[in-house]
Amino acid sequence: MMFKTKRLLGYSAILFAVTIALTWFGYMVTTGYADTLISGYFNNPPAAAGVWGWIKHSGWVTGQWFLLVISRIVAFYLSFLFSYSLTTPGYVLLSGAAEKVQLGENFDPEAGFSVRGALVDLVEGIKIGLYGVLVTLAALFVNFIPVIGQIVVFLLYTYYSALMFIDYPASRRRWTLSRKISWISANRMIAFRLGFVPALLSMVPFLNIFLLALFFPVLTIHATLNFANREPHLDQPH
Repeated sequence: MMFKTKRLLGYSAILFAVTIALTWFGYMVTTGYADTLISGYFNNPPAAAGVWGWIKHSGWVTGQWFLLVISRIVAFYLSFLFSYSLTTPGYVLLSGAAEKVQLGENFDPEAGFSVRGALVDLVEGIKIGLYGVLVTLAALFVNFIPVIGQIVVFLLYTYYSALMFIDYPASRRRWTLSRKISWISANRMIAFRLGFVPALLSMVPFLNIFLLALFFPVLTIHATLNFANREPHLDQPH
């Protein structure tokens, strides 16, 4: 659909550029701050003299790499959530345009674009972003549980990804955050399918920023059409 409609293609290209720029900016700022914060702990490595010295040095090297990897993972998610929050009005616009193409004459323009609506969308995006910070922190701790922890983390990111994408068409319907979460809970299989691919993309080292920004418009349209098929009409939020 995106490549058949010039408006959707134009929106997608602009949002791709803005998303990757904001995410990269946030990532550089966050990693720079993290490096400054933890560098003091690794300025003086223990001497690798003797068995005990070797054990201490090995622990020092392991701890250094562990903190480096964790800081990069957390930095990516925080920077992406920062970008997600700021670009929410644009993606709501893309989502609405996709619905309009899909529904044709049945499209309800009642919640069309307005400055007030864009501000509401921005606030909703910030709410989802803050909720994502809580999910990231929970995943960070759960990840320490062998095997089961990694499965739980993937499920957390999968359902949170679904929440991010249904946020756009749901925000056009002026749904509250609690109602969006309730929809995810009531439609677990659909939510899993919507969140599976973005959760996988987010775990690709180094390329995750580019891949998510590249596919985000496509995934937004895909999620919007699936959501609109189940919730075709605008109604009063409750």
